[in-house]
Amino acid sequence: QTQSILQALLCLKAPLQSNAVFAILDQAFPQGPDLRSSTRVLSGLAKEKASGLSLLALTWHEMNKYELNSYHYTAVIDACAKNGMWIKALDLLRMMAQSEVESNAIIFGAAISSCEKGSKSDKALQLFRMMAHNEVESNSIAFNATISACEKAGEWEKAMHLFGVMARSNVEFNAITCSAAISTCGKGGEWDKALHLFDMMLQSRVEFGNITVNAAISACGIGSKWEKALHFFVAMSRSKVELDTVSFSALISACAKGAEWEKSLHLLIASAQSFV
Repeated sequence: QTQSILQALLCLKAPLQSNAVFAILDQAFPQGPDLRSSTRVLSGLAKEKASGLSLLALTWHEMNKYELNSYHYTAVIDACAKNGMWIKALDLLRMMAQSEVESNAIIFGAAISSCEKGSKSDKALQLFRMMAHNEVESNSIAFNATISACEKAGEWEKAMHLFGVMARSNVEFNAITCSAAISTCGKGGEWDKALHLFDMMLQSRVEFGNITVNAAISACGIGSKWEKALHFFVAMSRSKVELDTVSFSALISACAKGAEWEKSLHLLIASAQSFV
């Protein structure tokens, strides 16, 4: 039944008419939905990034005074996050508080992600602090989203602080966390801190890919440390990490900034020959 409901909703043409959405849900649930049915529909809409439909479906529940729980709000906030609708996500958090629906780390993580996608680092940090105020334990999703928001804003000090808090809280960090923190430090001209983070990641045996190494190479390039950049490039070429155009571009840029134009030319030729 869930698939047929989702199909009917997703077939509605823009601009969405609330009456059309409500009519489909009324017909599907004449006696009202149970909690699981509501979760499946709202989660399905979130998976399709259908934020407009998700918000209208939530409104339908509220109008009919059907029970809503944290799973339902999480799904709608997630849909908003995927579309960078941070204002709506924050509105939903306030609605949850007013309705006395208990919040959790997953909900806050989704809301922080919406702020990150909307390039609102101040709001992301505000939500992160709110988690502690509400005694909600932070998870890796919340940390990653907040650090990524700091990266976009070029706020390397805040990103490093969060990384430190994450380590002290024994929250497991991964390649996403490290890449964002390394990139932030690199953009802030703090290449030495970026390399320190990369060393920490190696010691912790965190699996990484070309995104993380590319961030480290780029950080070296910003600091005109072409030797370090070349070291990472060679290490990546000898490992299972696949080289890509960003890898070559970052290293060429690092060599160029270090006035090593001959190495830049050699790498450019290698790049062309590799069809990267």
